[in-house]
Amino acid sequence: MDGQVEGASDRLQAAIQGFAEPLLADMGLELVEIQYRREGHGWVLRFFIDREGGVTIDDCAAASREIGARIEVEDLIDHAYTLEVSSPGLERPLKKDSDFTRYTGRLARIKLREPLAGQRVLVGTLRGLEGETVLLETEGGMVSLEMNNIAKARLTL
Repeated sequence: MDGQVEGASDRLQAAIQGFAEPLLADMGLELVEIQYRREGHGWVLRFFIDREGGVTIDDCAAASREIGARIEVEDLIDHAYTLEVSSPGLERPLKKDSDFTRYTGRLARIKLREPLAGQRVLVGTLRGLEGETVLLETEGGMVSLEMNNIAKARLTL
């Protein structure tokens, strides 16, 4: 049953992302991530948004109004849920190719699917993207990481 719930959740997220990305882009905002999960107090639909220079509380409130209205019109969720919209924070996830370019020079923590030289987690300074390869400068030197081997990546302090 958990697999069915997860599959339905993934389909719902994909449907919401399909309208949310262009809607937010029209507002000058970037959709960083959507999470939809059951938590202790019920279902939570969480959006992380960003823009050059960061987002304000007013940006989050406006995005919440627009997204919430669209979800209601589309009748996508048939049970109670909480809608949250916030900034991804200082340790934002890196998901798109453009993120690895945009944050060149910043410290990142990257978790790999398959270990590289015995390491599954690397921390270093992003040095850009060459094709499908992320360049990361670590204490041990420059490493090249294939995008398809990156399980998770985020900025770090």
